[in-house]
Amino acid sequence: MGRVRVRQHVNPLSKAYQTPVTPPDWSEIYTDITKPLHLDIGSAGGGFLLEMAQLEPDWNYLGLEIRQPLVERSLSLRDEKELQNLHYIFCNVNNSFKPLVDSLPKGVLTRISIQFPDPWFKKRHQKRRVVTPEFVEELANEIESGVEIFLQSDVYEVEVEMRDRFAEHPAFFQPHGERWLSNNLFPVATEREQSVLEKGDPVYRTIFRKR
Repeated sequence: MGRVRVRQHVNPLSKAYQTPVTPPDWSEIYTDITKPLHLDIGSAGGGFLLEMAQLEPDWNYLGLEIRQPLVERSLSLRDEKELQNLHYIFCNVNNSFKPLVDSLPKGVLTRISIQFPDPWFKKRHQKRRVVTPEFVEELANEIESGVEIFLQSDVYEVEVEMRDRFAEHPAFFQPHGERWLSNNLFPVATEREQSVLEKGDPVYRTIFRKR
């Protein structure tokens, strides 16, 4: 499949992305909807989930991405592999998380990953970052106890901001004593993580769990 030209940045606050997604019929998506579900927020090109779905067939995987061409390409790659435990949805997670999670069978959402989100370096753009206090509050209200949330970024200030927003919320705790996790929890690295590590630059990681 040819390379798709995709805008690097999409403003989630623009009018075009304010309509929440309509959840699909999950029984038409996954062969077994009762399997534990891993939700990847900002799945980009989808490669991480594509590999994970093959390595862990006893899990279901769902990627949410705001850039529609990437979602379309990811779905095509999934179909080429004929994977029945993987799906991608084009949406703005900041207004679509609740309807999607509410539509899932109770107890299947087990872990969430937010990996290398757009850092939006300019001060006036930082309100566009995905992990806002409002989003953390929504997660606290919507997910069940025991759900794990894995965060990683190569931008120190972004990872600190994400970590602090979860750490400051009484619904979450860090189940490890390290300031940062030294290793990725998963056997697959995203394309961004591979690029950063190949250059010898650090990656900052942490994990939280819903109380």
